[in-house]
Amino acid sequence: MTRVSTVQNYNIMTSNLMAAQIRQNEVGAQVSSQKVATDLKGYSKNAEMLTAMRSTQTKINGLVDQTKMVGNRLEMQDTGLGRIANATQSGREAIANALAAGSATTLMQQMTAAFGDVVQGLNVKSNGLYVFSGAKTDTATTTATTMADLTSVPVTSDLFQNDQYIATNRVDEQTSAKTGVLGDAVGTDVFEAFKQVQAYIDANGPFTGNLDDAQVNFLKGLLPVFDAAQKGVVDAQGKNGVTQKRFESAQTDLSNQADTLTAMVGGITDVDMADAVTRLEAAKLAVQASAQVFTSLQASSLLNVLK
Repeated sequence: MTRVSTVQNYNIMTSNLMAAQIRQNEVGAQVSSQKVATDLKGYSKNAEMLTAMRSTQTKINGLVDQTKMVGNRLEMQDTGLGRIANATQSGREAIANALAAGSATTLMQQMTAAFGDVVQGLNVKSNGLYVFSGAKTDTATTTATTMADLTSVPVTSDLFQNDQYIATNRVDEQTSAKTGVLGDAVGTDVFEAFKQVQAYIDANGPFTGNLDDAQVNFLKGLLPVFDAAQKGVVDAQGKNGVTQKRFESAQTDLSNQADTLTAMVGGITDVDMADAVTRLEAAKLAVQASAQVFTSLQASSLLNVLK
């Protein structure tokens, strides 16, 4: 016959009560954090898989951040190239309008404004860094400010401060692409076109009033020069646009991969809240039941009878 003592019953009920409280605390922590566990030990056999998935997730998130940053720079490069192309076109139109009217009254005002836009396009920034300066991102791409600067240096290249480093960035885990555009590569021909106007003025005086035959012939000769310069900028803008599209597509793909991985990681780490709340209520009932039995056992003690 098995002997039952008050002490033994107390030990059993205390153990049950403590186990119920521990279970309640564990489930309560899951409901509070909405996570299965707070460390890898809590995920048992899924720990190795979870580690690998999180490593991949970190790598993909890094690529997503990079493509966003590169995308912003490419967008600013597109803005700058567009401004240079439009300004070159404006200079060309100013010449064509002067020829059509036979008058250069406002020609230099328009040319000066157009050249100012070219300079601003070349010195465009992204996040405070000059986008057309190669690796010298803290240095303005060109030192030119007015058309007079074009004839103040021996060669046009002296007006550009960019180096020859062309940035290359990863599109995804397998491929990379050149993303940089150099200021002298897109700006030299444009500067040369405006420089011809300035050089003519330096040698023959400013354009004023009606055009004479020499001025007409000179300006007519400039039209194809400006056309060629603008075409070069537009071509560069088109190539930049293709690269921009690649990074936009890559960003979308990488974001989808990141979302998929987040869902997969969540499938391992996240708690089923409906199930967790149910288990928490059951754990609370177990604590209450154990406490009630403990109280009943205490009341039925022999000591209470002998009092």
